[in-house]
Amino acid sequence: MASKLQNMTQTMALTTRKGVGSQRWQRPVYRDGLAPCNDACPAGENVQGWLAEAQAGHYREAWEALTAANPLPAIHGRACYHPCETACNRGQLDVSVGINSVERFLGDLALEEGWAFPEAPASGKRVLVVGAGPAGLSCAYHLARRGHRVEIHDANPEAGGMLQYGIPSYRLPRDVVQREAARILAMPNVELMPNHRIDNLRAAREEGGFDAVFVSVGAQISNHTNIPTVDGRKLADALSVLEEAKRDESTRLGRVVAIVGGGNVAIDAARTARRLGAQEAIVIYRRDAGHMRALESETHEALVEGVRMKWMSVVTGFSAEGVTVEKVAPGPDGALLPTGEVERLDADTVLLAIGEHSDLSLLAQYGGIHTTAHDEVVVDDSYMTGEAGIFAGGDCIGGARTMTAAVGHGRKAAAAIDDWLAGRKAATPPAARTLIGFEKLHLPDYLEAPRQTQAELPPAARAGFGEVAAGLDESEARFESQRCLSCGNCFECDNCYAACPEQAIARRGPGLGYAVDLDLCTGCAVCFEQCPCHAIEMIDEPASAAAVLGSLGEPLAPGGFKVRP
Repeated sequence: MASKLQNMTQTMALTTRKGVGSQRWQRPVYRDGLAPCNDACPAGENVQGWLAEAQAGHYREAWEALTAANPLPAIHGRACYHPCETACNRGQLDVSVGINSVERFLGDLALEEGWAFPEAPASGKRVLVVGAGPAGLSCAYHLARRGHRVEIHDANPEAGGMLQYGIPSYRLPRDVVQREAARILAMPNVELMPNHRIDNLRAAREEGGFDAVFVSVGAQISNHTNIPTVDGRKLADALSVLEEAKRDESTRLGRVVAIVGGGNVAIDAARTARRLGAQEAIVIYRRDAGHMRALESETHEALVEGVRMKWMSVVTGFSAEGVTVEKVAPGPDGALLPTGEVERLDADTVLLAIGEHSDLSLLAQYGGIHTTAHDEVVVDDSYMTGEAGIFAGGDCIGGARTMTAAVGHGRKAAAAIDDWLAGRKAATPPAARTLIGFEKLHLPDYLEAPRQTQAELPPAARAGFGEVAAGLDESEARFESQRCLSCGNCFECDNCYAACPEQAIARRGPGLGYAVDLDLCTGCAVCFEQCPCHAIEMIDEPASAAAVLGSLGEPLAPGGFKVRP
């Protein structure tokens, strides 16, 4: 009987473990990740993308990439609260990239050069936009770029809403608002109807024959609180004072002004009071500095300018002798409790800056449009109200209530209106890209690059409403944009090309990235480890070429390596 043959060939260790050897178990692919700055921008800007153009000196291309999402860069470069900078990974190395200042540079350059927005073929559809604030201007712009005819109706004589009549000129000059709004209004499909308040939306839509409507009336009515007043004293709202100052109307506030609130409007009102002649401005806030809703930078500027802060305090009365203030303290459940500790402060005027709400009376004829107890319009994911064809956005639907969020609302609503007018379903959003946090970057070595800061006037020179910050010049803006780490996006640094021990990575040409020759690649992951911005990911080795196509969803170039888009 013949004996059974056995394979006595020795098994090589390299074929039984993961790693470099005769059997590759993983391979590199180039994939664009999601930069934290892009993820944090409420307006939807591709921040990393336009910074890449700016750092190459392609300023027109950078502006065009920026305004594909946000048509108001000179405005946002001055008054946006820049959450993109808070999210910037560079902040964990030294200081975040000055995205806001570069945006201002591009916006100002566009105004100087007279760059205009592109035109689009007419669609034959007409849309009514109610309100010419940031949400309304953004929606009109994005609708016009899709070819729709837009009429903007606004109760004020000029476009801009709170940009024009609320944010103080030392932060946002009126001429900047006027010029950026004018560029949108110069588009062939956009027309502004100023001094035209709409009280009955149903009638306005029917009379004008509009196919769709976008409501962006803002939140310009100040909230009030029950503060006892005697001796003929009256409480004023901070928004009115800001508007009067922006309209160059004379406002007398007295020697000492007390401001109740802890948001940006309160800080703006305090700094404005100082510029209007008040010797003292005191912000009275019921919580501590850590709970202030105002921007930390704006609060710091207010302190530099001599504004005083009274934390953990509430106003309990206002008379000819001044304001009565009581200290409060957090209770066991976090609620604020009176302490009985009372003091009186001199004050000639008390301004309320405790929030705003919207006037939604124009919607009364539509039973299908619902509002909340806080006077906010209820909308669905497409920004449509309960009435077909009527959309809403900006401060009147609540949320963050910032101009950047409002611009984002306008952009998204315009896309939804375009879909609705065409009778199609909204396009399926692309698959979410991987968010590239600081922990995903490979930065064993980097060059220190000090942040380029905008020159500012000294405190003594800040008596008027002239702009405080001077902006960056061209060399400073370009240097600042070059501080970007390009998180998640290949910038062709050649680290992978130089590090590959098998010479499996080839350059495809400027702007085209790299290709991987799988006949040479061993899957060692050295390229992945050397990529500073995490533009390379290692994926499992597919079982066959068909599996490669199925997992990557992209064709392979001749030779078997992946073509990077």
